[in-house]
Amino acid sequence: MKRCNATLIPRFAVLFCLLFAGMALAQERPEGFVTLNDFLPDAVYDVKYYTGDNFVGSRVDGYRAPKVLVTIEAATALKAVQADLAPFGLSLEFFDGYRPQTAVDHFVRWAEDLDDTRTKAVHYPDVDKRNLFRDGYIAARSSHSRGSTVDLTIVDKATGRALDMGTPFDFFGLESWPDHPSFPARVRAHRALLRAVMVKHGFQPIETEWWHFTLKDEPYPETYFDFPVR
Repeated sequence: MKRCNATLIPRFAVLFCLLFAGMALAQERPEGFVTLNDFLPDAVYDVKYYTGDNFVGSRVDGYRAPKVLVTIEAATALKAVQADLAPFGLSLEFFDGYRPQTAVDHFVRWAEDLDDTRTKAVHYPDVDKRNLFRDGYIAARSSHSRGSTVDLTIVDKATGRALDMGTPFDFFGLESWPDHPSFPARVRAHRALLRAVMVKHGFQPIETEWWHFTLKDEPYPETYFDFPVR
């Protein structure tokens, strides 16, 4: 993104420019991003926010195709993860990668609409919607918008079924914490496998979502992009 030139704009607009200096506003995909569906064609793709099968209950703004976009650095690391899983008849399945700021804004509007509880039974049965911001389930910015964060699971290639991780993707509750102790050993082993293979190849997990990983050495750590997924 080009720096703001204070000589060409009114003085009162300088503050606005500085506030948004870390966000790329161009609508075209910048160099350095790849379509993972093409880069890693042997993986499985279930792009939830392109469908209505998500916590919003409809297609999310900014998703114009069922594709997963990531930085080339993240894609290269994910290719190594896939190679580690392949000899065991396993594959990665991707729910999301790069997420436009437009989509994050859609999440925020949805969370503010307390009357829309269509997906509560599946995605947040034990959480009051009015507390989604307070509890950190919804935020005004997401690491996904920087391009090196992915949401994913592991699939058995022979059956086409995902390994049992105990909860569905985007389940808002303590049960989604990777180390939650209430699940049987089989489920905890599946989560541990996903975590181990992702960490091995340079990804950082978070403590609240078993499916969420960010490349440690991400190339755009301060930039939140807003070009559409297409």
